[in-house]
Amino acid sequence: MTSPVRTLIALFLAAVAVAAQPVPPTPMDTIAERYVKLVLALGQHDPDYVDAFYGPTEWKTEAATRKLPLREIDASAQRLIADMPPLSDADRRDEITALRHGYLTRQLEALRTRVRMLEGATLTFDQESEALYDAVAPVHPDSYFADMLTELDRLLPGDAPLVDRYDAFRGKFIIPSNRLARVFDRAIAECRARTLSHVQLPGNESFTVEYVTNKPWSGYNWYQGNYRSLIQVNTDLPIYIDRAIDLACHEGYPGHHVYNALLEQHLVRGRGWVEFTIYPLFSPQSLIAEGTANYGIEVAFPGDQRAAFERDVLYPEAGLDPAQAAAYARVQSLVDRLAYAGNEAARMYLNGSSDRKQATAWLSQYAMMSPVRAEQRTRFFDTYRSYVINYNLGKDLVKRYVESQPGGRWDAFVRLLASPRLPSGLR
Repeated sequence: MTSPVRTLIALFLAAVAVAAQPVPPTPMDTIAERYVKLVLALGQHDPDYVDAFYGPTEWKTEAATRKLPLREIDASAQRLIADMPPLSDADRRDEITALRHGYLTRQLEALRTRVRMLEGATLTFDQESEALYDAVAPVHPDSYFADMLTELDRLLPGDAPLVDRYDAFRGKFIIPSNRLARVFDRAIAECRARTLSHVQLPGNESFTVEYVTNKPWSGYNWYQGNYRSLIQVNTDLPIYIDRAIDLACHEGYPGHHVYNALLEQHLVRGRGWVEFTIYPLFSPQSLIAEGTANYGIEVAFPGDQRAAFERDVLYPEAGLDPAQAAAYARVQSLVDRLAYAGNEAARMYLNGSSDRKQATAWLSQYAMMSPVRAEQRTRFFDTYRSYVINYNLGKDLVKRYVESQPGGRWDAFVRLLASPRLPSGLR
């Protein structure tokens, strides 16, 4: 039987996917094509910039052959913003069309900022995040984390430094390497089943999981088009039992894989909007992508459902003691509340008020990261810089937006996934 929420979502997505009759390109379609080609051109200068592309292969070949200089890319982006046609009255009455206009404008502005950075411009952490991701994370002093650290200290008594006590406690919850694939398979299957009970996905959607090393991130989704993804899991450091659901939801269902599949289904194929065949990583789109991926964990596992599934299914699959699940969940809930400590470490490090050694020590003290994990995190800062705000601030903005909308959480969540809404539009 079809649920009321699923019916509402289907009606929304049907409205998004306009009937496909061949029509000549509109001015916005021309703008979109030029935008995609500029993103591909910038990708020739920045190997991390183009996260996904499944548009015409000849466009990618053209970008590699021409190798436009940065100055020319910037000038072209400036002209493209100026050429953006004004919204008609009909456009304003169609919310998703109006959102498209704002989306392309803001994505192009972020592209220009990335060009400036590659040319050597120096921005503060907050200036950069505002220009690239359309958002600025709140500033939290050390004292903000004090109550959480005090409570964590109470839960993990002892004389050793708190981070060492936490590391020793957490060591009992590492997934053995010979059980890693089966634990992830169970987590993915559950996340997928919960998502499909609310979201109608293309019948041929799927992804492949690979286990890799020597990466600055813990997991990554490489969307390949045709509703397929490659998900990579970094095994450089121990993988703890809570990461199974985190990664299965965040990278897969209802996270990045579902997000990209819905954009392809309803905007690229449904409306012919070619701009969504490309994903520039350093852009406002990333805050929506990461924010929905992190909040999607709560959507899929509301209340105590996650803890119960981990205890009853994943702990036995990993060969861990289910009797310890509640204690681990209590500790992890406190550590999760320290998430903004990573932003503060990145802000100090990128603004030059701390070096790598100091940032690593700060992460150990306030974010409960082991020295090895903290040092790995600073390497993430080196590569992705203010991108870190997209995980925690992104989740908080998405959560507030979704839970302020009428109807159920799944309804509002899927409408957000299948739309070109900007971070500033979540406030």
